[in-house]
Amino acid sequence: MKMGNDSTVTKFFLVGLSKYPELQLFLFVLCLIMYVIILLGNSLLIVISTFDSRLHTPMYFFLGNLSFLDICYTSSSIPPMLVIFKSERKSISFIGCALQMVVSLGLGSTECILLAVMAYDRYVAICNPLRYPIIVNRVLYVHMAAWSWIIGCLNSLVQTVLTMVLPFCGNNVIDHITCEILALLKLICSDITINVLIMTVANIVLLVIPLLLILISYVFILSSILRINSAEEIKTAFSTCSAHLTVVILFYGSALFMYMKPKSKDTKASDEIIGLSYGVVTPMLNPIIYSLRNKEVKEAVKKVLSRHLHLWKI
Repeated sequence: MKMGNDSTVTKFFLVGLSKYPELQLFLFVLCLIMYVIILLGNSLLIVISTFDSRLHTPMYFFLGNLSFLDICYTSSSIPPMLVIFKSERKSISFIGCALQMVVSLGLGSTECILLAVMAYDRYVAICNPLRYPIIVNRVLYVHMAAWSWIIGCLNSLVQTVLTMVLPFCGNNVIDHITCEILALLKLICSDITINVLIMTVANIVLLVIPLLLILISYVFILSSILRINSAEEIKTAFSTCSAHLTVVILFYGSALFMYMKPKSKDTKASDEIIGLSYGVVTPMLNPIIYSLRNKEVKEAVKKVLSRHLHLWKI
């Protein structure tokens, strides 16, 4: 699979988990089922947040963005992954690998910022409810969502270009199940100091700082909740915040494990399973968590389902 030192790489071979063929078959079935759930669950959230007038609020606007992001993110990685699991020749073109990396890294970066923006939205809604419609107005929340996408995509574009222009010297065997930037950097045969520096800065700006802002927001949110006298208001506040906090823990937990832990030369099977959790499990759980934890979403889902069942009977 390797070529001469001066040869140009035109394709990559994804050999992650190739030592475990039985596990690959199991993961193929599991990922296919989860992908269908991701498409259905997130599409349903987008539909109800668009057509139910009660959900035309900043929180559900951000949730709709998150659902759309999860659909795009998984659609860029899971279908090619399923092909790799079933194919004997586990290859992907150079351009295909670059596209997969720029999309997945861009959407992952966007989600980091979007989750912090959602935490700010909850902070204003709970800590300053009377001024919430004035502070988080339509212009502000649309701009916050737009800049989340712009910053995430710019970060991805810069890191992908700086990685793919470097020489691979014929090294085209990726010890991973997707074209993941950390796995690709291990193949480069020239100095990657600039790449590592930019990735470190990006990790601090897009992972650490948003996470700190989320934690600070929730310190103020918890302080405000403890001062609320109404049991019903406390329950409502906890239901909306606990859904977001659960998603934050799942997403940032796996992301920090992947990008902030000490790097080793060889990719371990555990790293690939964590990467799979980051790319598949979290997007699948997002709509489930918000549906179970949020009364308004549950009511909207029931309304949509009952309407479709009524039409089907007719």
